Amino acid sequence: MPSEQVLAPPSLPKPKRWTPRQVLITPDALKYAHGRAMAERAAQLGANVVELKNNRLGIRAADYVQAKTALAITTSTEIARKLQPIPPSADWQFHIAQGCPAHCQYCYLAGSLSGAPITRAYANIDEILHDLKPYAGKGRITSASATRSGEGTTFEASCYTDPLGIEHLTGSLAECIRFFGSWGTGVQLRWTTKFDEVDELLKLEHRRRTRVRFSLTARKVSRDFEGGTATRGARLAALRKMAMAGYPVGLTIAPIMPVENWREEYRDLLRSARAALDGVPDADVTVEAITHRFTPKSKLVQLEWYPQTTLDLNESARDRKTTKFGSAKFVYPKPAMNEMRSWFQQALSDELPDARLLYWT
Repeated sequence: MPSEQVLAPPSLPKPKRWTPRQVLITPDALKYAHGRAMAERAAQLGANVVELKNNRLGIRAADYVQAKTALAITTSTEIARKLQPIPPSADWQFHIAQGCPAHCQYCYLAGSLSGAPITRAYANIDEILHDLKPYAGKGRITSASATRSGEGTTFEASCYTDPLGIEHLTGSLAECIRFFGSWGTGVQLRWTTKFDEVDELLKLEHRRRTRVRFSLTARKVSRDFEGGTATRGARLAALRKMAMAGYPVGLTIAPIMPVENWREEYRDLLRSARAALDGVPDADVTVEAITHRFTPKSKLVQLEWYPQTTLDLNESARDRKTTKFGSAKFVYPKPAMNEMRSWFQQALSDELPDARLLYWT
């Protein structure tokens, strides 16, 4: 049986639901019942809901505090609904929201999204999901993989957000799960999270076409750099709940950092995951391993947001790589990467022998 720590007993304090101080809803978003329902949920939680006169949000990029305590309910444009591949995770990425209420100091969104870090949720969920249909059967990432083609055409919903962290306000994740459950065979919804409030998702008709991955890392990394997220124990308890409800599940082990005693830290994580999955019938478990990296842009933004951070952003201690878009990123030197990769492959074989390692990056 899983340990008491893994199951997050009632005595363990649970993270408070994120309640934005202010909710901005655009005129376009108000046209949709889904958008109005989001605003109503937020108002019931005590948020100040402002109906904007136009579709501009009016939050300055430099105002981190104002942005991180606000939710914007807006709409996804037709151009934004043209999908792009997202290697190595999935054939396609689509967006039901952008931004995240958590305060992770290594946040990759710092270099991916422009403007203020406000969380935006899209009201036109029906249009977003409808526009996915032409992409089925046309993937070139997981669909072209000999080991992953059985997943069908994969659609990633958490590239630019943590959808579970705002689900109590949006209800959009449940809509996605229902949609994929009724779509038919040959497709898979994918999303990853650092939160744990999954109870409302357990009863949905998912038909095993949604894989939820829980983002987990070493205790030291989580303690020092992950603010506003669920604890490891709470995330693992949620992992167990979803697996027991028949969902395919996974671990997104990220970020992987060679911190002090990193081998012991990450083995403890793998053992905790094994305990959480103990006794789950027909568990379908994957692992995605992602080492810490940063770009010049993300470094500047992260230092602006978290000027007192102790996150290692020393470029001279990293290897500089060029992305397929021609931009730079800084990764751990090759000897360190090879050492960590070799260790993780063996540790996964020891601790989670039935889990599939999808990729290491």
